[in-house]
Amino acid sequence: MNVGAFVCSCGGSCDIDLESVRDGVRDVDVVASSELLCQDGREPMAQVIEEYDLDQVIATTPADSCQARIREVADAQGLHPDATAFVDHREGAAWVHDEQAATEKVARLINRTYAGLEQEAISRTVSRDAGDSVAVVGDAEGAAALADTADVTLIADGRDFADVEELSDVTVERGRVTAVEGHFGAFELTLEARVTDNCIDCMECVREGPDGMVTADPVDVAPEADGGEWVEVCPTDAIDLDGVERTLTFDQVVIPGARPAAPAGEVGLYTSQIDAGTVAAVESRLGGIEHPQYLDLDMDVCASGASSQRGCNECVDACPHGAVDRVAVDEVAFDEVACQDCGACTSSCPTGATGLREPSNERIAREVEALLTAENDEGGWFSWGSDAAIDTEVVAFVCSERAAERLRAYGRRARHADDVDYPPVLPVEVNCTDTVGEAHVMHALAAGADGVAVVGCGGDCLHSGPDPKVELVERLNRATTDLGLGERVGFFAPETEGPDSFVAELSTFVDGLEESPVPAGEHVAEGRARDVAAGAGSGGAAMADGGPRPPGGDGHGPAFNSHEWTLESVRTITDYVDPERDVVRGLKDFGWMDVSDACNLTPTCTNLCPTDAVQRTDEADLLFNHERCVNCGLCEEGCPETAITMRDGLDLSRLPENRGGEAWETVYEGEILECVRCGKPFTSVESAEKIQDEVGEQVAGIAPDSDHSIFEYCSDCRAGLLFQRGEN
Repeated sequence: MNVGAFVCSCGGSCDIDLESVRDGVRDVDVVASSELLCQDGREPMAQVIEEYDLDQVIATTPADSCQARIREVADAQGLHPDATAFVDHREGAAWVHDEQAATEKVARLINRTYAGLEQEAISRTVSRDAGDSVAVVGDAEGAAALADTADVTLIADGRDFADVEELSDVTVERGRVTAVEGHFGAFELTLEARVTDNCIDCMECVREGPDGMVTADPVDVAPEADGGEWVEVCPTDAIDLDGVERTLTFDQVVIPGARPAAPAGEVGLYTSQIDAGTVAAVESRLGGIEHPQYLDLDMDVCASGASSQRGCNECVDACPHGAVDRVAVDEVAFDEVACQDCGACTSSCPTGATGLREPSNERIAREVEALLTAENDEGGWFSWGSDAAIDTEVVAFVCSERAAERLRAYGRRARHADDVDYPPVLPVEVNCTDTVGEAHVMHALAAGADGVAVVGCGGDCLHSGPDPKVELVERLNRATTDLGLGERVGFFAPETEGPDSFVAELSTFVDGLEESPVPAGEHVAEGRARDVAAGAGSGGAAMADGGPRPPGGDGHGPAFNSHEWTLESVRTITDYVDPERDVVRGLKDFGWMDVSDACNLTPTCTNLCPTDAVQRTDEADLLFNHERCVNCGLCEEGCPETAITMRDGLDLSRLPENRGGEAWETVYEGEILECVRCGKPFTSVESAEKIQDEVGEQVAGIAPDSDHSIFEYCSDCRAGLLFQRGEN
């Protein structure tokens, strides 16, 4: 792929050094600049595209009109419609930073954009067909507004619509909503009414019933209405004060004022007041949905459960849109149509069973690394010397929704009011700050960032709600302190009221950071934990549950899964720091195992573990591999003897590089039982004793001629013993 970068100073309104930007851009095939790229720079731009046979264009312009003109140039040169990418050199750089910092930042942003394009995923879509049926609960005006395009049913929910006009195209149903279940295309509403379908609308109950307790259209009785002679006036016995339930199915549901089951709402289920936006959203989904495929799923490595035992529930707990559900005690399922691309499930998943397609973890990693690699061929950045203008390098994961727009608004304000100036943080745009987890932050620090700012929407987050990353920041500052780096992580929310609070908080954070001992520009992540030792011992132990551990470091799950990526980053960091303690707290994807004397060495834990972190040996020892454990809790949950207790945290002393290369440690020493007849080891003493305690009385005397208990024989010899008894 031939890539060209084009830099503009917007007619001199951007105080950046175009020549220095060109010097700072790496890897692309050509860099050109113009003071007005979208005007008189278009013809030279077309000539450069043709001369260098470019396939991709990166241009510095945040303005929609300028972007449209540049796309026209690229299109005229035969480039793909998606072969243009844009960098904000203005609102996010030149208008809020001094010239040297803005110049350097723009060059880094171009490098980041190029690195990201190298990892861009192939576009795919998901879809679901649906009909046009829409239930509107209690809002007659809203139902009428949708009736021109949809098949609308108005659920009365206790209201009386006798005096409401414009409902001729709306079906009105009696009953109060007691439950909403299902998903887009198949929502089920449970309604409870005190009048059955035998009602003939004769209005006798409306006339004779208690005042305000019986509605006329549709005819229904309030739950608090007392019985009496008036009930007998119904000619069809349609009044049932005990209540009758029925279930209706709809493709979409509008319940103004309801509290959604999912924190941020579900696709096709609307709980806000009906306005033009709600109507447009409903109409856009009539007939079905088709949108990009947001997730890559690999359920073979999912740690949600096994063998009717519940394990990891991180994705279910994290999803704010109800798109992940525990469909069985040992299984979770993803509704990719309901997914809204926030990334909450992907940042919480320890194994990589779910991952964002755009931006993928690897794309984010490459963009971070490009931002932190600040060196040209001569060993420095720009003409003012070898020292970078951005001396405190803070990677900022910026929400691409409201937070990014507010930062652009701050930049526009700075241009005309000249009162906004904040530290030149290095932004990586993410779909939502929910995308950001411990792996992303630890990688940025391993790549040499002095600090990490998570810049989100705060209380206005479209997905997680207020303070969505407070818990993450607290956890990771605990982890960075334990590692010897001190606190390096902060959450910041640009507000609509103005930039003062954001600028002050970010400036205080950046000013308080010391230079990281981890050098920038050296670490290139592989997204894998080093598999320092192949198995238990230098040659690998014989495993009773699957043979010897194979050599190699292929990992368990896709590359850049949270567990392995985090561990890779921690290992890089500890090459440059002296951790303050062995157990690093705050990293949720790591745990270690305590095993009590209650262990009977049943194979439950080894069979359940999704990452093969637990093994039994032929010598009846139970082994544990801290490097592989993702702290899903399946072993603890499934242990029939409740002998396992899992402890949270990454214990550096348990990693193989700190144990002479030994990845496996013995957590329980058992005793192997050898068959008294053939001498073959066949089970642990603990297991044999447990079975004998449970069924010994039932099989007593089954082999009266034997000098030994039936439990001291292997299965083959036990069968032979019983066969001989049968012959005798």
